[in-house]
Amino acid sequence: MPNASSWSASSPLLLLWEDSSGTRIFVSLLYAVLAISGTLSNVMVIYLVFSFKKLQTTSNAFIVNGCAADLSVCALWMPQEAVLGLLPPNSSSLRSAEYRLLRGGLLGLGLTVSLASHLLVAFNRYVLITKLPSVYQALYQRRHTGCMIGLSWALALLPVPLLPGLWTLGSAQSDGSSRYTALLLALAVLGQTALLLHCYLGIVRRVRGSAKRVSVLNFHLLHQLPFPAAPPPPRRAQRRLSSVSVLLLCCVFLLGTQPLVWVSLLGFFLRPAPPALQAASWLLLCSLSALNPLLYTWRSEEFRRAARSVLPRGEGPAAA
Repeated sequence: MPNASSWSASSPLLLLWEDSSGTRIFVSLLYAVLAISGTLSNVMVIYLVFSFKKLQTTSNAFIVNGCAADLSVCALWMPQEAVLGLLPPNSSSLRSAEYRLLRGGLLGLGLTVSLASHLLVAFNRYVLITKLPSVYQALYQRRHTGCMIGLSWALALLPVPLLPGLWTLGSAQSDGSSRYTALLLALAVLGQTALLLHCYLGIVRRVRGSAKRVSVLNFHLLHQLPFPAAPPPPRRAQRRLSSVSVLLLCCVFLLGTQPLVWVSLLGFFLRPAPPALQAASWLLLCSLSALNPLLYTWRSEEFRRAARSVLPRGEGPAAA
């Protein structure tokens, strides 16, 4: 097996150091499946929100923002990885510094905005459930919402000079500055995860303690929360199902983000993890770009009704 430096010179994610062509073909097929499914699901969510007035809520604005970011990963970056995985490891395309920078830019921009959108959605729901309606209305005016979305993209563009070291795994094994950028990445994701869990666990505590307060809020955003659709079950079952839905969303998010965090911390404080483990942690993080639309819409009756109206053999189109 080649050493780490030869592995890092090829591709940030694909296991091109493997001698077996079957491994490269398998990873390429996996990227192709994620690219197709992620592109279709993200485009569908964006289309539904822009086509149906009932779906045009503040929470869905943040979800659409995340879907747009995920498209840069699923529609632009993943297909390239799927193709590059079928090329020989010594291909000139893999060694082009400019091309690697472009791929790293697409990946870094998409994942950064996507993670920021997760936090914006969680905070939006937290304010809605735990604060007074007047506080929510004052905070989430149209202008403020647009500023939050614009800020997520502006923050994603700030680390552009660090992209080669920030989004390339192998360089963290040999370059000191890249080790520190990998550490900053791990700490940023860890802090974002802590804030997200605080918001959702706060929602769970409030829902379990006062289901009546949630039921009387007259906001369209309630349809976007992971609550069962009408007719509602008994209050105790409703609280249990709501808590399970929120915890399931948190578990999927943790499964996608935390392996990369701890692999990066392990590489900084102890010794670099095996390349296969590093690649697997990045693959889990990138797979979130394909799963995000389902995470935020699978419990929404409004989304299901809108999807049925545009799919073949569905209902008549709802009023836009």
